[in-house]
Amino acid sequence: LLPGCELTASTKSYTFQVDEEDDSDHILALSVVCLTDGAKDECNVVEVIGRNHENQEIAVPVANLKLSCQPLLSLDNFKLQPPVTFRLAAGSGPVHLAGWHKIMHRGDASFEEDDDLSEEDEEELPSIMPAKK
Repeated sequence: LLPGCELTASTKSYTFQVDEEDDSDHILALSVVCLTDGAKDECNVVEVIGRNHENQEIAVPVANLKLSCQPLLSLDNFKLQPPVTFRLAAGSGPVHLAGWHKIMHRGDASFEEDDDLSEEDEEELPSIMPAKK
């Protein structure tokens, strides 16, 4: 999904999958869903299709975009486990999806250290002063 994909009336879905024999953990994070140039003022519903904990396929709507009221939605790095399919369930788009893909090699503990801030990395925040009257 780097830098992204586009869903349209002619290309209604995009599947992101990884090699099943890959011995790594993969995280796909969806950051932004937005209407792009040429979109009509209609509801554009984007679904994510994946598998739940019981390995059953589920479809979940993640965005309902309309040019006149909500042309863009930030999903704050909504994390997904590949394989996952993005589908334009309603509307004709074009809808652009952007996010990132992180590969974590099993047995490599360095990725765990990256997520934790050490005391050295923390910045001192200035104290808050009361407002002057």
